[in-house]
Amino acid sequence: MRKIMRILSGIRRDTAGNILPIAAVGAVVASIIVGSAVDLSRAYRVKNQLQAACDAGVLAGRRTVLTNGVDKPAKDAAKNYFETNFASSNNETRSTTFVASSDDNGNTVKGVAKTVLDTAIMRLFGFNNFALEATCTSSMGVGNSDVVMVLDNTGSMGSNLSYSETRLEALQGAMKNFYTTLSNATNGTSARIRYGFVPYSTTVNVGHLLYDLNPDYITDKYTYSSRKAVYTTETTTTETAAGTTYGGPDYINYQTVGSWQDYQSGYYPQSSCENNKIPVTSTYADYGSSSTSTSTSTNGSGQKVITTTTTQRQVQITGVRCTGYTAYSWFGSYTAYKMQVTYKSRDKVTYKNDLFDITTTETKKFDHFDYEPVEYDTSTYKTFTSVSTPTGDTSRGASTVNTVSSTWNGCIHERKTVAQSSFSYSPVYGISPASALDLDIDAAPDVYDEDTKWAPIWPQIVYSRYTTSSGYRGTSYTATTGTGDYGTRPSSPCPAAAQGLKEMTQSQFNTYANSLSATGNTYLDIGMIWGGRLLSPDGIFSSTVNSPPANGGEVSRHIVFMTDGVMEPNNSVNQAWGLEWWDRKVTSDGSSGDTARHTSRFLASCEAIKDKGIRIWVIAFTSGLSDDLKACASDNSSFTAADSSQLNAAFQEIAKQVGELRITQ
Repeated sequence: MRKIMRILSGIRRDTAGNILPIAAVGAVVASIIVGSAVDLSRAYRVKNQLQAACDAGVLAGRRTVLTNGVDKPAKDAAKNYFETNFASSNNETRSTTFVASSDDNGNTVKGVAKTVLDTAIMRLFGFNNFALEATCTSSMGVGNSDVVMVLDNTGSMGSNLSYSETRLEALQGAMKNFYTTLSNATNGTSARIRYGFVPYSTTVNVGHLLYDLNPDYITDKYTYSSRKAVYTTETTTTETAAGTTYGGPDYINYQTVGSWQDYQSGYYPQSSCENNKIPVTSTYADYGSSSTSTSTSTNGSGQKVITTTTTQRQVQITGVRCTGYTAYSWFGSYTAYKMQVTYKSRDKVTYKNDLFDITTTETKKFDHFDYEPVEYDTSTYKTFTSVSTPTGDTSRGASTVNTVSSTWNGCIHERKTVAQSSFSYSPVYGISPASALDLDIDAAPDVYDEDTKWAPIWPQIVYSRYTTSSGYRGTSYTATTGTGDYGTRPSSPCPAAAQGLKEMTQSQFNTYANSLSATGNTYLDIGMIWGGRLLSPDGIFSSTVNSPPANGGEVSRHIVFMTDGVMEPNNSVNQAWGLEWWDRKVTSDGSSGDTARHTSRFLASCEAIKDKGIRIWVIAFTSGLSDDLKACASDNSSFTAADSSQLNAAFQEIAKQVGELRITQ
């Protein structure tokens, strides 16, 4: 251009004249103007194309950023999108370059695109090319968002994905990366991001949330499948010596024997008999040994009396003589003598009365348990205070049943429902049937109606009712057993405590993620129901949900629902709807249609939640995306993930859509 100006200046200074030079100058000027217009138009078009390609590149790069900042995958994505939108061959350019970078770990992706456009006309005047450059920046802008993560914490989440990682560990990692993505996006902004959590398995752990909200939302009495101790009464008598009394003597059985009786059995010589004759006596004397007998009676004072009666024979000799008899031996016959007497006899009777005070004690002794529905007072247990119950194992004959101490862990039984096969939701009529209070995500309990309240799960008092030692459950759920041998405590899985909406630091978020554990069966419905309750702007937590952000902006609401399996109820497990085989809150016979009925509850809950403008994101982890899960998810909001990498990618994609990518420069 400087050359052109020098030529024009020289012509202006040369005033000697003719018309031809002037005409030549006009032609040159016209050529310059036309050539410049053509080349400048080309340069303007290429610059716009370069800018558009640069913008596309940084958008793609930002969308690919995970937790490692602008790493090679992100740079490759940015470059590929740039090259797709800007081909040097199509734009007649050369030496085209594009570089993506970030100064803030990928939250903002910057791009610099350069190319060279050779001139077509202006090169005749020494202007050979245009060096074109475009700069661009993409960042994620996040508005105010509430995110409730409804997370499968069932036993299968503890299984291994690989040698070194379980499914649960993969979930925890994806959760943390999700937080990092949104945290980076809101850095330096006034956007409010709040998180809530509902880990679920056979039930949910929302006890503290309910109690802190209103203790009256939890019932003060509830009927559990349990057992009652049955006692027998044993009477114990205690004897205490109270002294001794004596009676007698009494004299009975008087007899006079007037005929002569042999006094001795042997025979003696006459002199010996005469010399040893006993004297005639004037008084009675004991004869022979005494005999005793005892008897027991009760006197007028209620004392026990043991009477010992002693009988002693007494004899009074009235006449004595020696009488000879002819006796015989091998020497021949001879005269022998024996002593004979006449006498009087009597029995002397004396009495000894031993007295005893009698104390009678009745003692209850454990015999067996009856297994049956039992109503318990839950008013103390629901306060998370230790409570003792007489439900412990005890040997027969024990005076008391062993007590069991227990403290509520926070897991709940759902409020009253109906055992119906199908449920539905419509914006006009709400949940149908309306008597299924468990599916109403908005209505607060009536403090005067226990059926509208939630009840604590109480593992220490809940027992299955079996009728045989082999575990036969019986045909009647009301049956009891009187043996005390066959009742067993069922499994009562309880996931980590749920958390209501609140802002969290990375450390707080990570601590919560690390608290999750794998236990129990898969009840998709209880997780979704409580995800809806925590996020509903019209429900019991509405004061929190509707709390306005400081920036005054609108709030988007999201449920991120993750499961690694399909609905899997277990009618012998202590879960949100009780001990189904015996309690029959979902089915009429304890088993028929159990899975389908819970699925119907799940789908009705999904529709009720989406009707409130809440977006439901569904991730099927290590399992196929069933029709039920697809139906539950909002439009374009479902994912499958076969491994930890895909699970992380699904969470990242949701984070990016909760956030909003935009060109900022």
